[in-house]
Amino acid sequence: MAALAELLLRRGGRISGSDVAEKFYTDEVLTNLGIPYFEGFNAAQVPKDAALVVYSAAYSPDTHTELRMARELGLPLLSYPEALAAFSRRMPFGGIAGVHGKTTTTALVGTLVRELGLPGSVLTGSAAANFDGHSTWTGGEDFFIAETCEYRRNFLVFHPRWIVLTSIEEDHLDYFKDYADIYSAFLEYCGALEKGGALIYCADDRGAREAAAEIVKKRGDLRRVPYGIQADGAYRLVSATEKSGAAVFRLAGIDTSFQVHIPGFHTVLNCAAAIALVQTISSDLGLSAPAPELLAKGISSFRGCKRRSEILGEAAGILFMDDYAHHPTALKTTLKGLRSFYPERRVVADFMSHTYSRTQALLDDFAASFSSADIVILHKIYASARETNTHSVSGRLLFEKTRSLHPRVVYFEEVMDAADYLKKELRAGDLFISLGAGDNWQLGKKLFQDFQANETKQMKIKNENKEMKTNT
Repeated sequence: MAALAELLLRRGGRISGSDVAEKFYTDEVLTNLGIPYFEGFNAAQVPKDAALVVYSAAYSPDTHTELRMARELGLPLLSYPEALAAFSRRMPFGGIAGVHGKTTTTALVGTLVRELGLPGSVLTGSAAANFDGHSTWTGGEDFFIAETCEYRRNFLVFHPRWIVLTSIEEDHLDYFKDYADIYSAFLEYCGALEKGGALIYCADDRGAREAAAEIVKKRGDLRRVPYGIQADGAYRLVSATEKSGAAVFRLAGIDTSFQVHIPGFHTVLNCAAAIALVQTISSDLGLSAPAPELLAKGISSFRGCKRRSEILGEAAGILFMDDYAHHPTALKTTLKGLRSFYPERRVVADFMSHTYSRTQALLDDFAASFSSADIVILHKIYASARETNTHSVSGRLLFEKTRSLHPRVVYFEEVMDAADYLKKELRAGDLFISLGAGDNWQLGKKLFQDFQANETKQMKIKNENKEMKTNT
């Protein structure tokens, strides 16, 4: 929602709105943009002269107090996906889709668009460092790229010319019945490609690979553009090596070596997807072919997004990070990537599971996701606004399951109750990472601030003592 507000503001819209009271990085984004908003929801806050009311897909016009008022006032309403789809129809559009990797891949595309000076715009679902901390990049109006979400089949309102499909797995099980159900949604989305469109897909992901094969059988006009180790063609990954602080890789059809400074092999795959999309767009629109050295420069310059392997900082020799990973596969690949990137550090992972339905359906997979962490801290399940706990699952049950598989797991029902334990446990050389779509990111932020303050205090005492000895 904040990204869309930014996109519309930059095109002359007058934007206002309402948000939950909980503080998040989007509050800072909106404040910096000068977009006024209320904390909390109240029917009286709806402007009677609004030209359009856009709402998060997490809310329903039938039950939300402000949306019901907007209806009473006769104001036009669009959900976020509907509004974004309406915007996307103004120019050739590319949608980034998949259970994992949407945000990072989209931000990588935007980074390349910026580095190459391409005449397009990009919207990602998180603030990107390469967009100067914003969620959008505007380099022109010749094309538009955005991540598109499968939840409640929201992406079916789009009709892209290009689709990047990163992965298909079971997720959003408060809505989708099973894997077959979510697979059918992705299949329908890929089938919405424009005539002659391109499906860029990860050949290493079973779901994406099978969907690509099935849709092209039905739509002979579509182009398949695979990437990954199992791909054929220009975007086959011919080599990939990880070292401390970087991953180096090569693609079959590009005569250069790439280097990315964000952890994990999944990031390398996201880079390949971004490169494939940018080259496909350039070819389809008759733009100059991107120079390999500029592609490599763009990939090397990528610094990630908010809550995607985000480095908060280092204090007392401890590296503090935060990541949005909230699915077992994302947890496993993120922690494995950190282990490879920082082999000398002890990895301390704090995870808060999100939604009861997801936790129950994938309980065993969650419990087996932490093998690359040295210490695991777990909490109660973060209750989503879109469901109530009608399931026989809890954070403590996840803890019991995980404890049977991992040598060192501790449990704190409330997130901030873990602070004292971690202040005693963490030591120089550690990597602490908060993981999940809950609010445990606040724990990592608080710990970093406290260790930073203590480090400053100790340094001040040391300097004062040194000055006293010198004077003596």
